[in-house]
Amino acid sequence: MNYLLLAISLFLVSCKNQQQNNNDIVLTDSLVTKPNPYLNADQSPMDMSYFPADYPLKMMEGKSVGVLSARVIYSRPHKKRRQIFGDTDSSLCRYGREWRLGANEATEIDFFRDVYINKTKIAAGQYIIYCVPFEDKWTIILNTKLHTWGLHMDPTKDIFRTDVKVQFQNPSLEDFTMVFVPASYGADLLMSWDNVKVMLPISFTPQ
Repeated sequence: MNYLLLAISLFLVSCKNQQQNNNDIVLTDSLVTKPNPYLNADQSPMDMSYFPADYPLKMMEGKSVGVLSARVIYSRPHKKRRQIFGDTDSSLCRYGREWRLGANEATEIDFFRDVYINKTKIAAGQYIIYCVPFEDKWTIILNTKLHTWGLHMDPTKDIFRTDVKVQFQNPSLEDFTMVFVPASYGADLLMSWDNVKVMLPISFTPQ
């Protein structure tokens, strides 16, 4: 009888421990980010956007892909509670000063066909795209000096500039983002960060 009671007691203790272990597993947050063990991990990862947006997926699936019209290659900085746009020393992107539209190497835009931006023809090719932000508008600039690093561009290589209106958004966006949005005339290049976004209209036919 004593052996039976001992066996039952051990069984109940085992079940309790198992329940505690299961609870521990359930309560563990699997989404907690662990420190990256690789020392050279970039905190502003490089990204690439296409138009049409599904071009890479269709290519990998071996499907008909149509015409690749444009691509933008940039690095995505994070807000990290910083003031992004403004006119103070603490502003990451100061009004009236050039900004490379991202981090690290200057942002590159590739046109695989001739395009038109505000009635100006832009020949197919590779360009640096950067901006000068203001409170109510951004001046978008195309430049031919590729592989530029740092915060300053060579203005003698500028080939085109145009102004686009600033729009405000809520909630704000943590990661700087550039994507192509389909439009009746071609596409808009959306550039967005924090509570601000702008749209650069790109036409694939003469205006």
